[in-house]
Amino acid sequence: MSIDLKQLKYFLAVAEEKSFSRAAERLHISQPPLSQQIMKLESELGVRLFARTTRTFELTVAGKALMGEASDLLAKMRMTIDTIRQIDRGEVGRLRVGIVGSAMWGPIPSLLEEFQTKFPRVTWTLHESGPNVQYEALRAKQIDVGFWREPKLDEDELKHDNLRQELCFRENVCVAVNEHHPLATQPWIELADIADQPMLTLALDKSAFPRYLIQCCIKAGFQPTIFQEASEPQTLLAMVGAGLGVALMPETTSRIGWPGVIFLPIKTNAPSANLYITYTTQDDAPVVRAFLNILNPTA
Repeated sequence: MSIDLKQLKYFLAVAEEKSFSRAAERLHISQPPLSQQIMKLESELGVRLFARTTRTFELTVAGKALMGEASDLLAKMRMTIDTIRQIDRGEVGRLRVGIVGSAMWGPIPSLLEEFQTKFPRVTWTLHESGPNVQYEALRAKQIDVGFWREPKLDEDELKHDNLRQELCFRENVCVAVNEHHPLATQPWIELADIADQPMLTLALDKSAFPRYLIQCCIKAGFQPTIFQEASEPQTLLAMVGAGLGVALMPETTSRIGWPGVIFLPIKTNAPSANLYITYTTQDDAPVVRAFLNILNPTA
């Protein structure tokens, strides 16, 4: 049996208009090919769809049954086509976002709010974890995009794993000190001013970012004394508030009121805390494309 959607569309036009001539006019075709398609449809089905006489033009019982079924089928097909097009535009689907915790103190929440407003039929989930975990999750296709900070990954390594990394937000590092610290009254400091201070840092084995900050201290002329490591930024700030040491933190951290903590900008050669987005290049992912367009609408 060979029945196509065009035949059903033609049949519905004739059934609704109750006239071959009016149906042909509605379909913008001539009457002979329309009649041929209806005859072909009847032949394929092995039934008569119309009871034709010189005075009447009525649907048969089979024709009435097909009219309802064909109408539902074409409506479903239109909905299917519309959904497929929405998926291709990134308007339908899901987005799994990996993120380091400190990024939520910056522009990421407003970015997600804009994405949700523009693409309300996309469901998205946040997966908070360090860069190493995110990288492996990207490779395993467990997340679709990942956000983490400096340093930028090696291009050859990224290409080998079918990943791409792009800078999305520029930001510098500042120094978090206790409100009673001698440096707390300064409008700004140099990185070397904390050379003799006990340093609180994110876990050095979980991310390249804290190791990068240690190297920045070494370039500034001193080897920092690591007093404590922690897995979460808020833990570091709690220890700073308790007067246990100083911490190098992204500047956006200062947007949150942390009890007993003062954030001091670094005047010269401040380390960067730039935020990068990493995503796979192997699959065609319309939802990821839509998300990237929110980040960079002119790309």
